[in-house]
Amino acid sequence: MDATQQDATARARELQRSWYGEPLGALFRRLIDDLGLNQARLAAVLGLSAPMLSQLMSGQRAKIGNPAVVQRVQALQELSSQAADGRVSAAEAAERMEEIKKSAGGSVLHSTQTTASTGAPTVRRVVREIQSLLRSVAAAGDIIDAADSLAPTHPELAEFLRVYGAGRTAEAVAHYEAHQS
Repeated sequence: MDATQQDATARARELQRSWYGEPLGALFRRLIDDLGLNQARLAAVLGLSAPMLSQLMSGQRAKIGNPAVVQRVQALQELSSQAADGRVSAAEAAERMEEIKKSAGGSVLHSTQTTASTGAPTVRRVVREIQSLLRSVAAAGDIIDAADSLAPTHPELAEFLRVYGAGRTAEAVAHYEAHQS
């Protein structure tokens, strides 16, 4: 990828961050992870072609043009949150994804029932919040650069930044659990 393409991708990801709260690659990867999907299945549920999903994830394209797709993304985000903290079973999530897939957009957002979460948030939920916060202030590459700068004098903090700011959720959960007590 040449410098012009890298600049265009960086601009697209910044636009995505301003429009959707985070780059779509991170958002879609979280949905894939939390809901046990692959990219093809996510594209089908959203009503996008696989190439369009790939372009959005990679930053080759910045905006989701179809408002119904944006609403399906929002519905999947809510479902993902419920699945991540155990309020929705895998079977129920699969059923709801079919409803979301068939929806024109808006109706599913307000018709799904949300069960109040009881007790403390799950480790996965806490980790996702930490990741989301870090990723809202800097791109993964910038977080890794900061971690590299801190590593010689503050290796634990550098590891934290790498794991939560640029790593996979499973790695961050393992890190979190290892550092409790």
